[in-house]
Amino acid sequence: MRDSCRLIVVGATLLGCGGSDPVATRGLAQDAGAAETGGPRDTSGTLLSDASDASPQDASVPPPADAPGTAPARDAAPQDVGSQARALSLAAQVGRDLFFDATLSASGAMSCSTCHDPAHAYGPPNGLAVQLGGVQGDQAGTRAVPSLRYKEFTPPYADLLDNPDGVSVPGPGGGYTWDGRAATLADQAKIPLLSSFEMANASPADVVAKIKAGSYASLFQQAFGADAFNDADAAFNDAAAALQAFQDDDVSFHPFSSKFDLYAGNKIGGSLTAAETRGFKVFVDPSTGNCAACHYQGAGLNGSSALFTDFSFEAISLPRNAAIPANADPTFIDMGVCGPTRTDHLPADAGAPDAFCGMFKTPTLRNVATRTAFFHNGVIHSLEQAIRFYNTRDTAPELWYPTIGGTPKATTDPGFPTYGLVTTQYVGGTVQKFDDLPAAYLTNIDPQLPLDGRAAGSAPPMTDQDVADLICFLGTLSDDYQPPATPPTSGACVN
Repeated sequence: MRDSCRLIVVGATLLGCGGSDPVATRGLAQDAGAAETGGPRDTSGTLLSDASDASPQDASVPPPADAPGTAPARDAAPQDVGSQARALSLAAQVGRDLFFDATLSASGAMSCSTCHDPAHAYGPPNGLAVQLGGVQGDQAGTRAVPSLRYKEFTPPYADLLDNPDGVSVPGPGGGYTWDGRAATLADQAKIPLLSSFEMANASPADVVAKIKAGSYASLFQQAFGADAFNDADAAFNDAAAALQAFQDDDVSFHPFSSKFDLYAGNKIGGSLTAAETRGFKVFVDPSTGNCAACHYQGAGLNGSSALFTDFSFEAISLPRNAAIPANADPTFIDMGVCGPTRTDHLPADAGAPDAFCGMFKTPTLRNVATRTAFFHNGVIHSLEQAIRFYNTRDTAPELWYPTIGGTPKATTDPGFPTYGLVTTQYVGGTVQKFDDLPAAYLTNIDPQLPLDGRAAGSAPPMTDQDVADLICFLGTLSDDYQPPATPPTSGACVN
């Protein structure tokens, strides 16, 4: 739980606590094409020194030539990483080759880029809740694939991690994967290489043998020594370190090339529209969206800024996703930090008190508008649906969780919403709210607005206009933004 009331300054715009209107202090020129003033700033409003007016997007890695979602063979992997090619260390160059090498999988058809597609912000190229892998490429995972962008600032997991907002008390935070069990990007990279439903290698030695037989084996030895393949375990660790180096070194993993970045830096093309400005207000307003309470956009940990996450873990009890094959077993319950995949915070006994059960990591919201599978179980499939879930989980739970014992109506009432997971309207029955978290752990659910436990049938925190405006603002977080030559004067996200 964190204090959601804080003073927020982005660029030179003050967004006050309690939903106050943005106070225009930027002094921006209003005419199209006029230079904006004040110089570049970080998201706390602090002026930065001698930064270029050019957007950093030019340096992003071009996607593989293959169709999105198709793992390119090694010789089809990108050889040129734009203007950053010469800046990559030897280890990072090895990591780039590893990342696009489908021969590293048991099936010969899956590389890191199959699920973490550069053309989709290093996220999945499709809307599947979980991706398919394994020896035959037909084994389903158990969690949605996150984006690999903006990961380099993530601290290792701690039960009591300091919150970057400087206000909230320390709590579970940090680490990689949805449950935080990997301490570094290198540790995280090892997981899919050996997972039976991902790249499905039998052992670290199996991975190393494939690297040794690959076309970049000599580059691997240049980076890690002539005898790098003598010890398979050490070579496996080197391979993981190379994948981390690639993600750390290459700008395409952290381009900061969104419209919001232009806005925060007081750059040309960064002026938010009226709808985007209203959406930003909803984002920080503790009485409506309150998104900033967890998706913190100020100065963060390890020198980061505007990551739109505070690295924390929260329990919000998403609906159980029947599209995940593992969920066909009613005894399988993914409870995040307390297991079953992570094993160091397991309950002492079934149903025993455990404050970590149901907690999953807060992801960055950068590029969230490009996704088509949301949350740890991928049960939500559009940004609007994700926001609607936050807004109406408590006020209209029948839209999200199954109803037991009711009678379905042949025709829904005219005003019955169609944006939820449940589109059948029932008469009577009992809504099975929080159907993917054992009753013993319902007290772990975060009571923070908008998921504040308000009564069913009451008014939700956000209006339809708030939802629409918030979607517009979140769209400004997508990378590779190119300001239009002439700013639009009409459209859903303009006025």
